[in-house]
Amino acid sequence: MGDDSDTAAAVEHREVVVIGGGQAGLSMSWHLTARGIDHVVLERDTLAHEWRDSRWDNFTLVTPNWQCVLPGYSYGGTDPDGFMSRAEVYDWVRAYADTFGPPVREHVDVVSVTRSHGGGFDLETTAGPLRADQVVVAVGGYHVPTIPRFAEKLPHGIEQLHSAEYRNADELPAGAVLVVGTGQSGAQIAEDLHLEGRAVHLATGDAPRVARFYRGRDCVAWLQDMGHYDIPIQQQPGGLGKRENTNHYVTGRGGGRDIDLRRFATEGMSLYGRMVDIVDGVAVFEPTLTRSLDAADAVAESIKDSIDAHIARTGIDAPVEARYRPVWRPEREITELDLRAADIATVIWSVGFRTDYRWLRVGVFDGAGHPCHHRGVTDIAGLYFLGLPWLHTWGSGRFAAIARDAEHLGERIAAGAREKAAA
Repeated sequence: MGDDSDTAAAVEHREVVVIGGGQAGLSMSWHLTARGIDHVVLERDTLAHEWRDSRWDNFTLVTPNWQCVLPGYSYGGTDPDGFMSRAEVYDWVRAYADTFGPPVREHVDVVSVTRSHGGGFDLETTAGPLRADQVVVAVGGYHVPTIPRFAEKLPHGIEQLHSAEYRNADELPAGAVLVVGTGQSGAQIAEDLHLEGRAVHLATGDAPRVARFYRGRDCVAWLQDMGHYDIPIQQQPGGLGKRENTNHYVTGRGGGRDIDLRRFATEGMSLYGRMVDIVDGVAVFEPTLTRSLDAADAVAESIKDSIDAHIARTGIDAPVEARYRPVWRPEREITELDLRAADIATVIWSVGFRTDYRWLRVGVFDGAGHPCHHRGVTDIAGLYFLGLPWLHTWGSGRFAAIARDAEHLGERIAAGAREKAAA
């Protein structure tokens, strides 16, 4: 029988283990490969599977294709100002992996990560143990769908699902649909159902909105030129609190357009304030609809103010455009909806996700369970995060800035490897 040293010798050792095989993990692998650093990428499912498995059929990016850039790779299609569909994004990310052949192991789930007594980290996985000098956690920030506790009170026979499970209107039972939440997913799913002719009831939240185009260009293009996506979170109003903000709702569908909930109301969609309970089959809403719509519009108009100022400051010749005027206002706040009487057959919860790092058994989290880091670098030597919303800038959680974030971590990881070799 072998002793402990024999057992330790049998454990596979890698300089770096990257956890997660989406665009963030692949970007990290590209930089490690370019630097000749030994590593492996562990993916619980398959490469880029979230783009295929966790988006609805008519999903499109909300950022234009020209902003799709990964290390050593960029969008090369014929529609740079368009918006890739779910299938196109999946194919694009998969094709990225083919350009450099990352050392990916699919269908390997990480059960636990702990600090090793001899330095580095011990990983337990469904394919056996691993030991790593450094670890990059690239699993994003949206892990477990959130559903409110009062969902338990839905009347029997009404189907409910999270926005991550929604695919198309045809898969839902006949009848009206109540969508709860107006972040990017909720607003776009409500539109998808509305366009399919479904009766839609929409419980709004506090998400802001942004115009798709203004003064002759996509607002994303203006904001890019203004350097908005390059401002570190520490320099943003509210600082680290920005990480809790909801994304602006807009869509890339049909070549890109605004999502105007007020217009939906003129077309028959029923709007409500924040949903807070279900009592005896009646959905209860706070009287916040007017405030939510006004606040969302105010954000969109403030972004236009910034664009106007940029145009004036730089002397750009841009067409003048009339400002948005609300096309509908609620006459009164409706605070109750009898779900049976309204023929509600389905409720779609689009109220976000929570993180789940129970497998990462290291002291790197704050009281709310969020990882503590500066630009992805933690206080624990050799442990990094990549692909989180607002990791460093607004673009960190999407294609816009993952390449830059991965390069920064690549430099830190290379420095850590040199320090270990010199020790």
